[in-house]
Amino acid sequence: MAWIVPENLHVTVKFLGPIEITQRGLVAATLSRVAAGAPAFDISLRGLGAFPSLTRPRVIWGGVNDGAHALTELADAVERALVPLGFAAEERFVPHVTLGRVRQPRRDPDLSEALALSGTRDFGRTHVDRIALMRSDLSPRGAHYDELVSWSLR
Repeated sequence: MAWIVPENLHVTVKFLGPIEITQRGLVAATLSRVAAGAPAFDISLRGLGAFPSLTRPRVIWGGVNDGAHALTELADAVERALVPLGFAAEERFVPHVTLGRVRQPRRDPDLSEALALSGTRDFGRTHVDRIALMRSDLSPRGAHYDELVSWSLR
């Protein structure tokens, strides 16, 4: 199991994949407009989950409870704004914070049971007052994130 270091905890509202430097300015201008029209809000984390499933986890996450609707609205606004730029639409947004990655996915009944029992456990609250365009570099030691630019929510 590789846990995410605290300074790398974040919510991904849209994964863009590789983007050309020439397209970065257009993406930034688009996200700036989205941020200007979106209000700041609070979220709370409650319970744990896993992708693709609790019985064969690859990614362990904390679920967004309070504020999930506002976060989903923000993700939808980002989605609608970026689709005309050629980014594929996502089928479904699951509001979450990635906490760890399982290095060797396999059935682990103890981990599955712990995840299933965490449904009512609160993990804290935070104020969401900005969005950022991030670059991520994956390595065997984990992900490294660089904030390229950020915008305040209204």
